[in-house]
Amino acid sequence: MTPLRIGILGAGGIAARHAAAIAAHPEAATLVACCGRDPDKAGAFAAQHGGRAYAGRERMLDEAELDILIVALPPFAHSDEVESAASRGIHLLLEKPIALDGDHADRMVAAAEAAGIKTQVGFMGRFGAAVERWTELAAAGETGRPGLYSARFHCNALHAPWWRERQKSGGQMVEQLIHMIDLARYVLGDPATVYARTATFFHGGVERYDSDDLSAMLLGYDDGRVALLNATNGAVPGRWEKEIHLVAERLTGHFTDWNTATLTRSEGEPAAERIAETRDVFAAQLLDLVDAIHSGGPARTPIRDGARSLHLALAALRSAEERREVHFD
Repeated sequence: MTPLRIGILGAGGIAARHAAAIAAHPEAATLVACCGRDPDKAGAFAAQHGGRAYAGRERMLDEAELDILIVALPPFAHSDEVESAASRGIHLLLEKPIALDGDHADRMVAAAEAAGIKTQVGFMGRFGAAVERWTELAAAGETGRPGLYSARFHCNALHAPWWRERQKSGGQMVEQLIHMIDLARYVLGDPATVYARTATFFHGGVERYDSDDLSAMLLGYDDGRVALLNATNGAVPGRWEKEIHLVAERLTGHFTDWNTATLTRSEGEPAAERIAETRDVFAAQLLDLVDAIHSGGPARTPIRDGARSLHLALAALRSAEERREVHFD
């Protein structure tokens, strides 16, 4: 089977992660092109990872004969790349958040679905070995109904200058905690309501830093289930903690990352299962999209799901701004 031809829009650190995933699976895909806002940076990226550097997006889309475009741009730089690729029948892998407002996200969904292309949004946590094991057990009826989801995303870094500005990044809740928001939707479904609080608590004295660095939200479900999520950029420097607790009727899961968890049965005789793998989730989500293109089936995280998780993060922001619980529909 001929490897699919891939172009990357963006030339930063996340783009490099995608390039490494492509390089690890030459039987499935090959990197043939890249394009970035800085031509020199794009040229250096191509020299390191392969493919041709293009000065402009439209020229790359017209000339590179792409099967897949990976959009690895910061949130504020998203414009009409989805519409442009979709009009040419090019499939898409999009980094999250796919937009900074709901209307923009909905236009992306409409363009991709009208064109009939395959799409994948970069919520790579869905592809972790531990997350997959939980979903397998849930599908087999072995977990029972999940009732409580608790998750946190803790770090401490100044990040890129654009990240510190809410207008450009969406804030920590939209740009980082959205991973945990998406997994809450993945295992529990959409909530009925959301209540949230946010603050710029630890970095108020840093110039041009108005992104939230402390946040919490409560997702409420009509049947009584709850999800509790929190994030901070004021924790231990150099440490990235993404932790999840899931409590279901017959199984409790403690996840320290997407690939690592202890699943303990809480019905009958207690028994624990330990999952600890080193799966490359960037490669896994790419291969899932490649398979969807070849098989005609759906990718695991299509653009409509990416938009839905963004809408929930934006609803949480609205709740925090208005200091009230808001309905999610």
